[in-house]
Amino acid sequence: ILKQVTVTGIVALAQTLVILTAGIDLSVGEILVLSSLIMGNLAVYAGLPVWLAVIVGLFFAMLMGLVNGVLVAKVKLPPFIVTLGTFSIFRSLKLWYSQSESIRNADLEEKASSLLWFGKTLNLGGGAAILYGGVAMIVLAGVLWYVLNHTAWGRHVHAIGDDPDAAMLSGINVDRTLISVYAVAGLICGFAAWVAIGRVGSVSPIGFETVNLASITAVVIGGTSLFGGRGSIVGAVLGAFIVQVFTTGLSLAG
Repeated sequence: ILKQVTVTGIVALAQTLVILTAGIDLSVGEILVLSSLIMGNLAVYAGLPVWLAVIVGLFFAMLMGLVNGVLVAKVKLPPFIVTLGTFSIFRSLKLWYSQSESIRNADLEEKASSLLWFGKTLNLGGGAAILYGGVAMIVLAGVLWYVLNHTAWGRHVHAIGDDPDAAMLSGINVDRTLISVYAVAGLICGFAAWVAIGRVGSVSPIGFETVNLASITAVVIGGTSLFGGRGSIVGAVLGAFIVQVFTTGLSLAG
């Protein structure tokens, strides 16, 4: 279950940050796929070192999140409309950039095997194994839990979701915090892209089509309010597990 939930779980962490501010991000899946295509193409076809390809992919993922944040915070458009629009734009960019072609596992193994690192297994003994991607998800969840509960930025995120006017009057820079939330969410989706390459073993422009809805479902099942200001990182991870168990269980049950 942990193997299957890894990518959805990491995207759900990004979605939690956005929903805590009473927003929503429908473009997370497209950010994930587009940044994974950037990493794969640069490493396999352009011959860039893997570490540089990953950094460029993460940069573009953060940039896409930043675009969402600026449109929400500065242009004052509703997050639903903004991310529905960028969802279509990023999807078009993804198909144009990839020419609708996948990057095969054999090419990744030959030219950029480090991109598959998060797909390797860590043996725990007794036949039990966990993916490095699963460990990364747990570590990232721990970091975000600490940031949201024990830093000023985390308190600002909660405050904005609860009441943006009260947050502004108490001295919080609402626009800057909102933009940073969407940018960080984009960056996390970029990291999820790297994990997804390892998990799947290839890069497909039509992969993870439903991860945006799965992440929203996981966050809401985990107890985060769609109206903002209240929620938890632990709940989002547990919500992702529940979603995955139902999905897999229904498949197994025919």
